[in-house]
Amino acid sequence: MEPQAYQSRVPIYPRAVKGRFRTLKTAILVLAYGVYFLLPWLRWDRATGTDQAVLFDLAGRRFYVFDLVVYAQDIFWLAGLLVIFALLLFFVTGLAGRVWCGYFCFQTLWTDVFMFIERMVQGNRNARIKLASSEWSGNKVLRISVTWLLWLLVSVLTGLSFTLYWGNAPDLFIQMITAQAPFAAYATTLFLTSTTFVMAGMAREQVCTYMCPYARFQGVMFDKDTLIIAYDDERGERQNGRQKPSKGLLERDSRIEQQVGDCIDCGYCVQVCPVGIDIRNGMQYQCISCALCIDACDTIMDSIGYPRGLVRYSSEHALHHERATRLNLKNLGYASALFITIAALVWSVVTRSDLELNVRQIRQPLSVQLSDGRIQNRYEIKVNNKTSRSMRYRLTMEGLNQAELDTGHFTEFEVPSERSMKIHAKVRLDPKQVTSSRQEFIFVLTPLDTKESQSVRQSSMFYTPGENLKP
Repeated sequence: MEPQAYQSRVPIYPRAVKGRFRTLKTAILVLAYGVYFLLPWLRWDRATGTDQAVLFDLAGRRFYVFDLVVYAQDIFWLAGLLVIFALLLFFVTGLAGRVWCGYFCFQTLWTDVFMFIERMVQGNRNARIKLASSEWSGNKVLRISVTWLLWLLVSVLTGLSFTLYWGNAPDLFIQMITAQAPFAAYATTLFLTSTTFVMAGMAREQVCTYMCPYARFQGVMFDKDTLIIAYDDERGERQNGRQKPSKGLLERDSRIEQQVGDCIDCGYCVQVCPVGIDIRNGMQYQCISCALCIDACDTIMDSIGYPRGLVRYSSEHALHHERATRLNLKNLGYASALFITIAALVWSVVTRSDLELNVRQIRQPLSVQLSDGRIQNRYEIKVNNKTSRSMRYRLTMEGLNQAELDTGHFTEFEVPSERSMKIHAKVRLDPKQVTSSRQEFIFVLTPLDTKESQSVRQSSMFYTPGENLKP
């Protein structure tokens, strides 16, 4: 008989547990869900644009984040933000392991809710195992159907809420339920609904174990000082291993005397694990550091009067009674890079100008000689008005002696709020004023409606054919 190349998924039925880490996870879950589902409905007064606190306006090519407006040309901010998230992940992982996975990851947060629904409808661990192994009946069909129906409801709300970030939430919601929304809105909602249902309801721990790349490369960031969920093997096993309480092995002093470990082999830590591992087997890449096994072990230790900490957050050095150093050279490097990147991004946001001038020279041809002998270069000038009001501007130039700037039939122009305008300008210069084949000059854009805004300057080049140079 040939060995199987693929092993089907073994279902996991985590048991409920109470404790300080479960309380912390629940608090983070409530906060995360509150922000995710309610933020699209939060109103924010603006002089222009939609009065929505967070809005990703693709049609207008701008993102609104409270008072901050992010334009398409500010896309490098997104790159900076991604770098910050990556460095923060590396830094936190070097210090405290996979705490992101255990407390903040979307997969963990949504899986927690799906498992709560499962327990609410089907019962706790033993009841769910019994239901899954039983023959199909009316009760089984009803409970599984209600479970899936509630999963689907959460999935739909998840997909719909994500879609509402990309339009005015009240209007888009009405359009969605009246079948008047754009196709992209329905496609996005359907995609998020299906992926949420499958990932949080059906795949669960397989996402963390097989699909998430973080589980594979996290070990590169770990060292012997990194905080991990650890089982104190020295205390839990001693010389004669773990044993269940029995006559003569009830009191801790008796177990110590007989060199029996404090672990009573109840299996509670394994039963609560959402990825189905036994933490007593040592650190494993599947562990997401959710700390539910700590709560489970502490509960048992409290009930039998043993001290807590048999399973705890610790490091390899601490477990072996060695000195642990959290801020080693590697973590200090992560922290320094993180601080520099955050400072650079904040500086870029704070110092961004409300007026932007971009100049592009039209290079086909680079320069031409007119019938009157003058040399002409053409330029495409883009003016971005990032203020919340319409603004008037005047465009001038400096640095080319006796040159003529031709912008058409207007010398002043108006750009609406949060809009841009393209201007085609021609610069003409008498050959007698030419000193080299390339002459640098400056375009100057001056606001006319306010004295508070300073002029914006942008350098460019004026090119002259070689045969027109003065001897």
